[in-house]
Amino acid sequence: DCELTTRHFLSVAGEFNVDPLRVALGGDSAGGNLAAAVSQRLATSPDGHLPSPCGLVLIYPVLQMADFNLPSYRQNHVVPLLSRERMVFYFLQYLNGDMSVCQDVLEGRHVPAELKLHYSKWLDPSNLPPELQDGGKQVVTTHDGEVYHIVKDGLEPGISPLLAKDEVLRLTPPTFILTCQYDVLRDDGILFRKRLQDLGVKVTWHHIPDGFHGIMFFIRKSWLSFPAGLRAMEDIVSYIKTL
Repeated sequence: DCELTTRHFLSVAGEFNVDPLRVALGGDSAGGNLAAAVSQRLATSPDGHLPSPCGLVLIYPVLQMADFNLPSYRQNHVVPLLSRERMVFYFLQYLNGDMSVCQDVLEGRHVPAELKLHYSKWLDPSNLPPELQDGGKQVVTTHDGEVYHIVKDGLEPGISPLLAKDEVLRLTPPTFILTCQYDVLRDDGILFRKRLQDLGVKVTWHHIPDGFHGIMFFIRKSWLSFPAGLRAMEDIVSYIKTL
C-alpha cells in the first residue's frame, strides 16, 4: 500500500503544485521501516516516468528481525516505550500473527547458521561505536527449522531493509537517521548508517544521548515535554531544507 501510494503521488505531484524531484520519504519506528523498504522497492523496480525520492528520513527505525540480542536490545530490554519482547510481538503480528514462536525468535532460533554467518558482517556489535559495545556474550542458540519456516519472510529486505544486498543499498538516496540511547532499536539505525556509509551513500546521523523510543511524541506537551525531542525535530527540519 505504501509503495502504491508513493508511486501514485509521484505521478500526480504536479497537480498539487509539488515538485516530484523534491519528494522525500520518511517515518518513525515502524514508519521508518516502511520508508526504507519502499525506497528499496522503488530503486529496484523503477518506473521510467517517475523520479526517485530525493531523500530518506528515518526516525528510530525498525530495520531487521534477525537479531534481537544486539547490545541495545540487551541494555534496554524493559525500557519504555518499547520493550524487547514487545518488539518481537509487533514483528510477528506484522508477519502472520503467530505468537507461538515469540520466545524462539527472542533467542535467535529462527535464523539458520549459514544466514547468521552471512548477516554477521552487518550485525556484529563490533560495527558499533566502541562506547555502545557492551562487551556482553553473544547469544548462541541452535536453529529450529520449523520456526524459520514460520518467520522466514521477516528476513527478506521488504521487512528487514538492513539485510538488503549491497547493490540495492547503493541506490539509497541521501539519508537522515535519528537514534536514541535508551531504545532497543538504537543499534538498528547505527548499523544501517554504517552499511550505507561503507557503500558511499551520504548519511546524516543524529543521536540523542538522553533520548528514548517515541520521544518525538513528547514535544510541547506541557510538563510532559522533553527538550531533546524538540532539538531533534529542529535538526530534522533543518536537514529536510537541505534536500
